[in-house]
Amino acid sequence: MAKTLQGLVNTIVSATSGLPEPSALASWSPELSGDIDIRILADGSWTHDGSVIQREGLVRVFASLLRRESDGQYYLLTPAEKWRIQVERHALVAIDCERTGDNGDGIWQVLLNTGGRCRVGGQYALNPAGKDGEPFVQLPNGLTAQISRAAWYRLLDAAVIQEGHAYIISGGEEVTLGATD
Repeated sequence: MAKTLQGLVNTIVSATSGLPEPSALASWSPELSGDIDIRILADGSWTHDGSVIQREGLVRVFASLLRRESDGQYYLLTPAEKWRIQVERHALVAIDCERTGDNGDGIWQVLLNTGGRCRVGGQYALNPAGKDGEPFVQLPNGLTAQISRAAWYRLLDAAVIQEGHAYIISGGEEVTLGATD
């Protein structure tokens, strides 16, 4: 069943009151409504019917409604609808990173291409070499974000190197960036 992009936007506006918290999205369980021709390309751009979605605000809304489920598929959800979309590599891209706080209390965060931020470390594990050889970070709701070259170099520049391994400290936890050999 095909659904127009405007129809999906109208459904989102009527079914949600603002952007949902990740925990709220995790609790929604509507039945599958079908497939919609939205694709997230490897470079992080979003397309609909083969055309890049130019409205940044629309991409941000869609990203806030995105979940990857245990079947490995990606879905845009509202409390009442669930639409399957396609993702080429990772759902999002970490375009930069920053450290907040001081010393061992500092927390590293990645800035996502959709404007969101996510902590690095803890439940949001950093994988320095994914299946495609590119580093990525785990995000809420089963999503992942590829770490851009610029963000990765920023992390490496801040790394502590000890016994052939590089790591950063985020929230008092060592987050491994990989071997230096």
